[in-house]
Amino acid sequence: MILAVDVDYRDSCAYAAGLSFDAWNDSIEKASFVSRLDYVNEYVPGQFYQRELPALLALIAEHKLDPEYIVIDGFVFLDAECRPGLGKYLYDALNQKPVIIGVAKRPFKGIPATCEVYRGSSSRPLYVTSVGVTLDQAKLFIQSMHGDYRIPDLLKKVDQICRESKTRFAQ
Repeated sequence: MILAVDVDYRDSCAYAAGLSFDAWNDSIEKASFVSRLDYVNEYVPGQFYQRELPALLALIAEHKLDPEYIVIDGFVFLDAECRPGLGKYLYDALNQKPVIIGVAKRPFKGIPATCEVYRGSSSRPLYVTSVGVTLDQAKLFIQSMHGDYRIPDLLKKVDQICRESKTRFAQ
């Protein structure tokens, strides 16, 4: 199973969403999952993972998910020197079992050009980092994801579900 995840914040809550699918080029998800975390850590510059990691771990635990791959919105490593980002902390928290692939829309200072992936006709890259699989393989996975545009369709969808989660939980 491949699991794409995202986290959104509203008021003092975090909403984590996930979409599972079987193959990198799948056009639709197999299942979707949403979890709410009632407490969110304050943002600390340079320690973004402390804000998102608890929500991702809650999503995985609540829905008893056991993916082979997890695709996060963000970075696994923050530079070429392997300074840990959210993805690396998630990998360690899950006992280094699933492969973690980070897909970011904007560069982070220190991210090398080798992390850039161009999709569709976009002149703007995505930034891919990974742990548990080579960077080249991770980039191929992301390039092969369904969709004609810069952001793969299922990554767009998990972002949308995440942003709409507050409404889902209010009902």
